[in-house]
Amino acid sequence: MKLRYFPGCTLKNKARELDLYARKSAEALGITLEEIENWQCCGGVFTTARDEIATKLSSVRALKNAASDSLPLVTVCSACHNVIKQTNFAMQTDIEFADKVNRYLAPEAPYSGECEVYHYLEMLRDLVGFDKISASVKSSLSGKKIAAYYGCLLLRPGSVMKMDDVENPTIMEDLIRSLGGEPVIFAKRNECCGGYVMAESPELAKKSSTAVCENAKAQGADMIITACPLCRYNLIKNGSDIPVVYFTELLAEALGVKEDTDEQ
Repeated sequence: MKLRYFPGCTLKNKARELDLYARKSAEALGITLEEIENWQCCGGVFTTARDEIATKLSSVRALKNAASDSLPLVTVCSACHNVIKQTNFAMQTDIEFADKVNRYLAPEAPYSGECEVYHYLEMLRDLVGFDKISASVKSSLSGKKIAAYYGCLLLRPGSVMKMDDVENPTIMEDLIRSLGGEPVIFAKRNECCGGYVMAESPELAKKSSTAVCENAKAQGADMIITACPLCRYNLIKNGSDIPVVYFTELLAEALGVKEDTDEQ
């Protein structure tokens, strides 16, 4: 199966290994991720101002690229996914917004939100299936107690993202189970780590991230996994007592492709 792929800025620079884990794991599961040519930053944050068009154009171009091949678009960073999914929703539902965007893009063909957008986690659940993933495991995570940290961007707004229950999600816990691990449920798994206030208020960011890590550890977790590079960076930077791992790394380890990726 071929899918179009938007890796995002962080996973093509300081976190290259997380992108490689995603690609190698997908290959092991029969998925070919075809990176979009000449993609640009998604915009970083989805601004809610209806007249803020310029920051959405790179996301629209990525969506158009995938739609032109009649292929879904897969993202692996929760921030990129949030921006691209919300932009696509706006193109589908906001006539005035879509008109302004297409005026910017003229004389290119107009875009109306035709592309189907999947987060990598949704790809694993909906296109691959956790049963197939479980059958593909080469190195079981049996005995590992793993806390899934969702953060604030992966699931919200729920009416647009439509990935999982905003208050009681299960998608990452189901992935952990499929890899042989034991998911740990903790109260702060859906709360913000403070990453977006790091520059303005390091103290607040540290307080938020420390609370997340301490809560996960208190519930017996051996490690935390996340789907957001910024969350991972912030939790590690502020001194988590337990390892903080990107979900694609955990997947690559269980599928037996992590060592090959680390050698590249």
